[in-house]
Amino acid sequence: MMKNYIKTILLIALGSLVLTACKDAQPLKTVGTLDIEKYTGKWYEIARFPNRFEKGLKCVTATYTLKENGKIEVLNQGVKIDNPSKIEQSKGSAWIPDATYPGQLKVSFFWPFAGDYYVIELGDTYQYSLVGSPDRDYLWILSRTPSLPENTIQQLKQIAEDNGFDPSQLELIEQNCQ
Repeated sequence: MMKNYIKTILLIALGSLVLTACKDAQPLKTVGTLDIEKYTGKWYEIARFPNRFEKGLKCVTATYTLKENGKIEVLNQGVKIDNPSKIEQSKGSAWIPDATYPGQLKVSFFWPFAGDYYVIELGDTYQYSLVGSPDRDYLWILSRTPSLPENTIQQLKQIAEDNGFDPSQLELIEQNCQ
Protein backbone atom coordinates (compact mmCIF):
# COMPACT_ATOMS: atom_id res chain seq x y z
CA MET A 1 0.00 0.00 0.00
CA MET A 2 2.75 2.47 0.98
CA LYS A 3 4.76 1.60 -2.17
CA ASN A 4 1.81 2.51 -4.39
CA TYR A 5 1.38 5.79 -2.53
CA ILE A 6 5.06 6.68 -3.01
CA LYS A 7 4.89 5.70 -6.70
CA THR A 8 1.85 7.92 -7.18
CA ILE A 9 3.56 10.87 -5.51
CA LEU A 10 6.69 10.35 -7.62
CA LEU A 11 4.62 10.16 -10.83
CA ILE A 12 2.78 13.37 -9.93
CA ALA A 13 6.08 15.12 -9.17
CA LEU A 14 7.62 13.86 -12.43
CA GLY A 15 4.55 14.99 -14.38
CA SER A 16 4.78 18.44 -12.82
CA LEU A 17 8.44 18.71 -13.76
CA VAL A 18 7.71 17.69 -17.36
CA LEU A 19 4.87 20.24 -17.62
CA THR A 20 7.06 22.96 -16.16
CA ALA A 21 9.90 22.09 -18.54
CA CYS A 22 7.51 22.18 -21.52
CA LYS A 23 6.18 25.60 -20.47
CA ASP A 24 9.70 26.97 -20.13
CA ALA A 25 10.71 25.47 -23.48
CA GLN A 26 8.22 27.63 -25.41
CA PRO A 27 10.22 30.31 -27.21
CA LEU A 28 8.98 33.86 -26.87
CA LYS A 29 7.99 35.28 -30.25
CA THR A 30 9.23 38.76 -31.00
CA VAL A 31 8.60 41.30 -33.75
CA GLY A 32 10.14 40.33 -37.08
CA THR A 33 11.36 43.81 -37.89
CA LEU A 34 12.57 46.61 -35.67
CA ASP A 35 13.75 49.97 -36.97
CA ILE A 36 16.07 50.89 -34.13
CA GLU A 37 16.15 54.56 -35.18
CA LYS A 38 12.34 54.73 -34.88
CA TYR A 39 12.52 52.88 -31.55
CA THR A 40 14.92 55.40 -30.02
CA GLY A 41 13.56 58.29 -28.02
CA LYS A 42 11.49 58.56 -24.85
CA TRP A 43 9.06 55.85 -23.70
CA TYR A 44 6.66 56.10 -20.75
CA GLU A 45 6.13 53.03 -18.62
CA ILE A 46 2.39 52.37 -18.56
CA ALA A 47 2.48 49.02 -16.72
CA ARG A 48 5.05 46.52 -15.49
CA PHE A 49 5.51 43.33 -13.57
CA PRO A 50 6.77 44.25 -10.09
CA ASN A 51 10.55 44.08 -9.88
CA ARG A 52 13.17 45.05 -7.32
CA PHE A 53 14.94 47.69 -9.42
CA GLU A 54 11.82 49.82 -10.01
CA LYS A 55 10.18 49.28 -6.64
CA GLY A 56 8.73 52.48 -5.20
CA LEU A 57 8.98 54.45 -8.45
CA LYS A 58 6.35 56.30 -10.45
CA CYS A 59 6.59 58.40 -13.61
CA VAL A 60 9.12 55.93 -14.97
CA THR A 61 10.53 56.60 -18.42
CA ALA A 62 13.12 54.96 -20.62
CA THR A 63 15.07 57.01 -23.13
CA TYR A 64 16.98 55.19 -25.85
CA THR A 65 19.69 56.97 -27.85
CA LEU A 66 21.50 55.39 -30.80
CA LYS A 67 25.26 55.65 -30.44
CA GLU A 68 27.83 55.85 -33.26
CA ASN A 69 29.01 52.29 -32.53
CA GLY A 70 25.51 50.92 -33.20
CA LYS A 71 24.72 50.27 -29.55
CA ILE A 72 21.89 52.01 -27.76
CA GLU A 73 22.36 54.17 -24.70
CA VAL A 74 19.64 53.47 -22.14
CA LEU A 75 18.54 55.97 -19.51
CA ASN A 76 15.83 54.77 -17.15
CA GLN A 77 14.48 57.20 -14.59
CA GLY A 78 11.60 57.46 -12.18
CA VAL A 79 10.34 59.53 -9.29
CA LYS A 80 10.37 58.09 -5.77
CA ILE A 81 6.79 57.65 -4.57
CA ASP A 82 7.73 58.40 -0.96
CA ASN A 83 9.96 61.39 -1.89
CA PRO A 84 8.72 63.07 -5.10
CA SER A 85 11.67 65.45 -5.15
CA LYS A 86 14.05 62.52 -5.65
CA ILE A 87 14.66 61.03 -9.10
CA GLU A 88 16.26 57.60 -9.46
CA GLN A 89 18.31 57.03 -12.62
CA SER A 90 20.15 54.11 -14.14
CA LYS A 91 22.22 54.19 -17.29
CA GLY A 92 23.01 51.22 -19.43
CA SER A 93 23.56 49.94 -22.91
CA ALA A 94 21.50 47.81 -25.27
CA TRP A 95 22.29 45.98 -28.49
CA ILE A 96 20.90 43.45 -30.94
CA PRO A 97 23.17 40.40 -30.67
CA ASP A 98 21.78 38.67 -33.77
CA ALA A 99 20.43 40.74 -36.70
CA THR A 100 18.32 37.73 -37.72
CA TYR A 101 16.19 38.41 -34.61
CA PRO A 102 15.98 42.22 -34.36
CA GLY A 103 13.30 42.09 -31.63
CA GLN A 104 15.62 40.21 -29.26
CA LEU A 105 17.87 42.74 -27.58
CA LYS A 106 20.28 42.50 -24.68
CA VAL A 107 20.44 45.24 -22.03
CA SER A 108 23.22 45.75 -19.53
CA PHE A 109 23.35 48.13 -16.60
CA PHE A 110 26.28 46.37 -14.90
CA TRP A 111 28.84 44.94 -17.29
CA PRO A 112 29.35 42.00 -17.91
CA PHE A 113 25.79 41.11 -16.85
CA ALA A 114 23.05 41.49 -19.45
CA GLY A 115 19.36 40.75 -19.50
CA ASP A 116 16.94 39.91 -22.28
CA TYR A 117 14.77 42.69 -23.69
CA TYR A 118 12.35 41.11 -26.16
CA VAL A 119 10.03 43.36 -28.16
CA ILE A 120 6.89 41.22 -28.38
CA GLU A 121 4.52 43.74 -29.94
CA LEU A 122 4.98 47.15 -31.47
CA GLY A 123 2.48 49.72 -32.73
CA ASP A 124 2.54 50.42 -36.46
CA THR A 125 3.93 53.90 -35.85
CA TYR A 126 5.96 52.88 -32.78
CA GLN A 127 3.41 54.51 -30.47
CA TYR A 128 3.45 51.57 -28.02
CA SER A 129 5.57 48.56 -27.25
CA LEU A 130 5.14 45.35 -25.29
CA VAL A 131 8.47 44.14 -23.91
CA GLY A 132 9.26 41.04 -21.90
CA SER A 133 11.80 38.40 -21.04
CA PRO A 134 11.74 34.85 -22.42
CA ASP A 135 11.51 33.40 -18.89
CA ARG A 136 8.27 35.41 -18.49
CA ASP A 137 9.56 37.07 -15.29
CA TYR A 138 9.58 40.62 -16.69
CA LEU A 139 6.97 42.47 -18.71
CA TRP A 140 6.41 46.13 -19.60
CA ILE A 141 3.84 48.10 -21.54
CA LEU A 142 5.51 51.22 -22.93
CA SER A 143 4.04 54.23 -24.73
CA ARG A 144 5.29 57.38 -26.40
CA THR A 145 2.73 59.29 -24.34
CA PRO A 146 2.03 59.19 -20.57
CA SER A 147 -1.17 57.21 -21.16
CA LEU A 148 -2.70 54.68 -23.53
CA PRO A 149 -6.34 54.04 -24.36
CA GLU A 150 -7.79 51.29 -22.18
CA ASN A 151 -8.62 49.13 -25.23
CA THR A 152 -4.95 49.23 -26.30
CA ILE A 153 -3.84 48.18 -22.81
CA GLN A 154 -6.36 45.31 -22.88
CA GLN A 155 -5.14 44.25 -26.33
CA LEU A 156 -1.53 44.21 -25.11
CA LYS A 157 -2.52 42.24 -22.00
CA GLN A 158 -4.17 39.66 -24.25
CA ILE A 159 -1.04 39.40 -26.41
CA ALA A 160 1.01 38.96 -23.23
CA GLU A 161 -1.31 36.19 -22.02
CA ASP A 162 -1.19 34.50 -25.44
CA ASN A 163 2.60 34.47 -25.04
CA GLY A 164 2.62 32.79 -21.62
CA PHE A 165 2.65 35.83 -19.32
CA ASP A 166 0.21 36.33 -16.45
CA PRO A 167 -1.22 39.81 -17.15
CA SER A 168 -2.88 39.91 -13.72
CA GLN A 169 0.63 40.61 -12.35
CA LEU A 170 0.86 43.92 -14.25
CA GLU A 171 0.73 47.03 -12.12
CA LEU A 172 -0.26 50.34 -13.67
CA ILE A 173 2.34 53.05 -13.22
CA GLU A 174 1.41 56.62 -12.29
CA GLN A 175 2.53 59.15 -14.90
CA ASN A 176 1.27 62.32 -13.19
CA CYS A 177 4.60 64.07 -12.57
CA GLN A 178 4.53 66.59 -15.44
